[in-house]
Amino acid sequence: MKFVAYLGLLFGVIVLADGYTPFRNWGNQASNLPNYTNDNRQVGLGSRIQDQNQNQRPGQRRGPYGGEYVSSTSPFEIVYEWKIFDYEYPSTTERRAAIASGEYIQENTMPLGIDAYENRFFISIPRWKTGTPATLVWLDLPSRDKSPLLRPYPNWNFHTTPTNPDCTKFMSVFRVHVDDCGRLWAIDAGMVNTTSTPNLVCPPKIVVFDLTTDRVLLNYPIPQDIVKEDSLYTSILVDIRNGQCEDAHAYITDTWRSALWVFSWAKKRSWRASNYLMLPNPHACEYNFHNQLDYQWTDGIFGTALGLVNSQGDRLVYFHPMSSYAEFSVRASVLQNETIWREGINVNTQFKQVGERGTNSQSSTSGIDRDGVLFYTLVNQDAVGCWDTNKVLVPNNIHHVDQSQVFFSFPNDLKVDKAVDQGVWVLANNLPLYLYTGLDYSQVNVRILRASTKNAAKDTACDPTRRGGNIAWG
Repeated sequence: MKFVAYLGLLFGVIVLADGYTPFRNWGNQASNLPNYTNDNRQVGLGSRIQDQNQNQRPGQRRGPYGGEYVSSTSPFEIVYEWKIFDYEYPSTTERRAAIASGEYIQENTMPLGIDAYENRFFISIPRWKTGTPATLVWLDLPSRDKSPLLRPYPNWNFHTTPTNPDCTKFMSVFRVHVDDCGRLWAIDAGMVNTTSTPNLVCPPKIVVFDLTTDRVLLNYPIPQDIVKEDSLYTSILVDIRNGQCEDAHAYITDTWRSALWVFSWAKKRSWRASNYLMLPNPHACEYNFHNQLDYQWTDGIFGTALGLVNSQGDRLVYFHPMSSYAEFSVRASVLQNETIWREGINVNTQFKQVGERGTNSQSSTSGIDRDGVLFYTLVNQDAVGCWDTNKVLVPNNIHHVDQSQVFFSFPNDLKVDKAVDQGVWVLANNLPLYLYTGLDYSQVNVRILRASTKNAAKDTACDPTRRGGNIAWG
């Protein structure tokens, strides 16, 4: 890792958390922080500063979670928003001590992953930079405060520090997934300071909680024979059929080494699955943020989503590299067959290209609802798209659910929840500005939005009631 970091500095490249590998513009990096000191920072600062961008305020129509809708026609309501994050400490004294010691540097916290379960909402905050005191937090859902304080999950004691690491606890959680059995799965990459000097402090691991009791059910470090040099595990997806909680399989993306790590709950074993379709497309490595910032990322497999179970009890796992315009698939039964991957059996023909989303359509994450509609982020377009997986993936069958440089500014994570009225949740977080130029903390920098999946697809090319030209299950 030290050798890789040295090469990055030598050639003007910085390897970043979340699998991002951009070529950095080494221009003036002046901070846009408000002029305050540690002593006068207020608890809940993000909830006390009013949005100055009044001409971009959404309409007054409110959604089921109490948030204003993005516009009079948008299906998305704004459930939470922050200008800068702040944590709920046991006392003001402890908060001040954490700031004084450098354990907490407020402007260095940046969210990455989200998921919702009943009356709680979860956010992961990797240790991109120093000063993140807790790397997985939760909020009330719905919240009385639009910019609530962050509560460490399951508590403060489960979060360790890079200076005094306890690797049985959380080091740097990248993303989370709530499964069909009410369990929260977290992928802890174990890596800190990924925006400057990447340091693998703890082995990557899966941690699973029972959300009824908040008790740890599993703490499973990734075996050393699976972790490759420069591996970075960034997202997790859990496959369960017919409520068989003890037969779960987790698919974890290794973005930097373009592979999947497959974990069997029943066997408590794991194996590595890879294919050349998980590699980035060199023609899709150019990114632009609001015509202000050009950068290059070379990320492999990133987004995964579970297709509907077919009559044989199998399903497709859809996936795409971050730096790609295409969507791919493979049968879950192929990924779950440990023998194939242990013995190196050639199954390349089982991996298929489903179709393409079009130019400039790089996507981070995706999710599929109960009707088979796939929702996905469009990071270069500040948009959320959809596609009915029962139709051919061509431009005429995809749709922009919503698009806005203000409200969907770099849509970084997306989850489809398990509520009766199923919803699609989106995290937009201005990540390129955080990484390269600094954030303007007089403006909202993080938004979490939610739409009913049915309303999002209604009367569009994604509407499952408008099916035609269906393709056979692959």
